Amino acid sequence: MMSETKDCVIEIDEKRFTSPTKKNQTVLDMLERTSMFISDWTPFGLVASYYVFSVCLYMYCSNELIAIFWFIYMCTNFYIAGITVLEAFFSITPCREARATVSQAQEQSWLFPTAHKNLPILDLLIVAYLPNERDIIMDRAIYALEQIDYPTDKIRINILYNTPKPIEPLETELHQIPLRYAHARVINVPNSTSKADNLNYFFTLDTGSDIIAIYDCDHYPHPNAPRWAAERFMAEPAVDVVQGRCIIFNTEVNFLTGMIAVEFDKIYAVSHPGRSIMWGFGLFCGSNGYWRSSLLRNLTMDKSMLTEDIDSALRAFSKGAKTIHDLNVTSYELAPTTFSAFWKQRLRWAQGWAQASMRHIRMVYNGVQDPLHQEHAKRSFNARFGVLSLLFIRESSYYLVTQYTCLVASFLIVKFPSSGAELWELVYFQYPMSQWLFIVSIICLVATLWITNQVKSEFVSRKMIIFFSVLYPFYLVLNATIGLYGHARQLVRYSSWNPTARK
Repeated sequence: MMSETKDCVIEIDEKRFTSPTKKNQTVLDMLERTSMFISDWTPFGLVASYYVFSVCLYMYCSNELIAIFWFIYMCTNFYIAGITVLEAFFSITPCREARATVSQAQEQSWLFPTAHKNLPILDLLIVAYLPNERDIIMDRAIYALEQIDYPTDKIRINILYNTPKPIEPLETELHQIPLRYAHARVINVPNSTSKADNLNYFFTLDTGSDIIAIYDCDHYPHPNAPRWAAERFMAEPAVDVVQGRCIIFNTEVNFLTGMIAVEFDKIYAVSHPGRSIMWGFGLFCGSNGYWRSSLLRNLTMDKSMLTEDIDSALRAFSKGAKTIHDLNVTSYELAPTTFSAFWKQRLRWAQGWAQASMRHIRMVYNGVQDPLHQEHAKRSFNARFGVLSLLFIRESSYYLVTQYTCLVASFLIVKFPSSGAELWELVYFQYPMSQWLFIVSIICLVATLWITNQVKSEFVSRKMIIFFSVLYPFYLVLNATIGLYGHARQLVRYSSWNPTARK
């Protein structure tokens, strides 16, 4: 009887002491969910308030003040359009050189200048987050192992992946790949939570490579891409990084993927090579990039940055590294197939660029911190202005574009036009100078997209470019809004990482 009573007391005591703990845990869970909700939606609230406040402000401004704002915004739009078209014109030369190099290789029956035995040893990294890329990782790994045209005794294909939980039988199949291919290596990176962790772990391994190539898991490198990159390193000893051209190949999925494909052609075939010629420096863009191993192992990746690739590229430039863009080093990748995936990807890029811009804007006024090559020890005025344009003016343009949009919106609210002609005059020709600035900006846009059409990939049609041209003003507003959203996230220190789904 006493034993039963004792047991009962113990049971009551356990309930007495465990029940408050469960209640406390419930309260903590609710607080955590509330905190996450606020963190997720505060940036949206900030951007929405920004738009509403700006439109209301212009509605109450005098005509004289409106004229000043209008002139400023048209001038800045003209500057952005002018810089864009200049980059496009500068890109013509590297495009012609790339085509000439291919023609020369074809005439010589694809006999490259460097003998196989003299090629640099290459580590090609395929980096994957397994839950997101479980459906494509085997396909990409086998493709790289079988299709890449590079001597197998000079290359190793490394599949680096991380996963929060075991995924079978996929992981077993992955680790059996080296049994079939001698130049394969599969690594499940321990305690990794990011791409940066995967890469940093690999950098600690002594593989004896001269060059390290980085690819995201959704890429199909062109079979000759590693060879073209290696030839650039052999021909130009001062080169530290070779960034290739990324091409979207799933253009037929829907309208969104087609527009992203045009955007990528404009960025990788026009803007990047043109900017590198105009400002004197290039940038590693995260994938399809080839690094000298010693430089990359020394820099590593900063996992605190959302776009660790851009951060590493800017840190390399700050130390005097030379990055070039080679249009023959091509790779094919997937575009997000839904607007939700596109939105999450671009928000992460926007916040990452904001982080990198704040960290590296000092390069505008300081010199090379730790020169790798003596001839690159001094940063020219041209390069400094290029950094200013890339990091400060580009980030500021989000506000200029959206303020111009708010100004137009206030016009529509205060004096809504009764005809299309009135709308046209209201939006573009409120002031005489606007006509010329607008016309010149349109000419710059047409010239840029005409050049893009000349170098478009095989997956992009002229019809897609026409649609992109018509939608370009809306694209600028969307891109600027995403930029503002990235700033708002950085302001509230939003730190969630949303990987892009791959199928």
